[in-house]
Amino acid sequence: MARFSEDALTEAVIARMDKCDNPRLKQIMAATVRHLHALAREVKLTEAEWFQAIQFLTATGQKCDDKRQEFILLSDTLGLSMMVDAINHARPGSETESTVLGPFFVEGAPDLEMGANIAPHAKGGAPTLVSGKVSDGSGRPVAGALLDVWQAGPDGFYDVQKPDAGMDLRARFRTGTDGKYHFRTVKPVSYPVPTDGPVGQMLLKLGRHPYRPAHLHFIVSAPGHEPLTTHLFVKGDGYLDSDAVFGVKDSLIVDFKPGAKPGEFTCEYDFVLKAA
Repeated sequence: MARFSEDALTEAVIARMDKCDNPRLKQIMAATVRHLHALAREVKLTEAEWFQAIQFLTATGQKCDDKRQEFILLSDTLGLSMMVDAINHARPGSETESTVLGPFFVEGAPDLEMGANIAPHAKGGAPTLVSGKVSDGSGRPVAGALLDVWQAGPDGFYDVQKPDAGMDLRARFRTGTDGKYHFRTVKPVSYPVPTDGPVGQMLLKLGRHPYRPAHLHFIVSAPGHEPLTTHLFVKGDGYLDSDAVFGVKDSLIVDFKPGAKPGEFTCEYDFVLKAA
C-alpha cells in the first residue's frame, strides 16, 4: 500500500474524483479538500483538536430541527453567508441590497390583508407602522409583489424559539397596482442569537458578543424579477457596527421616526427589484 506525504495525499484524494460526472461538484469538492488539507498543515492540527472539531459539528447537527437551523447560524456567524451574498448579489445600480436569510425563516406564514397587524400577541413594544412601495429599476410600481415579513418580538425571541407559540410576528402581503404596502407591528429590538448551542458557545469562547442589531426581515418577490432577501435595520442601534452575523449594509439602515401618537413609530422604505 502506498504511503503519501502531506502534499501527495492532497493530490491523491483529488485524483480519486476523476470519474465524477458532475464538473461543478468535482470543482467544489476538490477545492474543499485542498483548503481543508492546507488548514491542517498551516495550524499543525492535532488528532485531539480534529476530534474536537468533529464533536462540534456533530453537536451542531444535533441542535437542528424543524424550528432551528444551527448550521445556518454557524455559516452566518463565520461570515460565510455574507461572503456568498457578496459573490452572488453585487449591487449593479438602484436595486435594494440583499443580506442574510438568518436561521428563523419559516415557510407558510399567513397571508394577511394590507394594513394588518403582524404583532397582535406581542407584549410590550412600541407600535410601528411600516410602509413603502415596491418598484422596478425604472421606477415603475410592481403590482402583486409578495412581501414575506418576519421579526423577533419585544423580548428578543422569534416565535419558533417559544414552545407552542404558533406563528406570530410574521406574515405575507401582496402589493396592489400601485406597488405600495403597509402593515403594523412593533418596533424591532436588538437581541442575542442563541447561546445555548455549540455556535453560541463558540462565539463566547472567541470573545465575541452574540448580538444582532434591531431589524425586520423581508423576502420580496414578483414574477419577472429576482427574489430579494433583505433586512431593514433600525438607525442608531448600538450593534450596527458589530452585528454577530456581519449582515448590516448602510443602504438598509432606516430611521424609525416618531409616529402620530406618543410612543409610536413609523418606518418608510421603498424596495427596488432587479429584473430576472
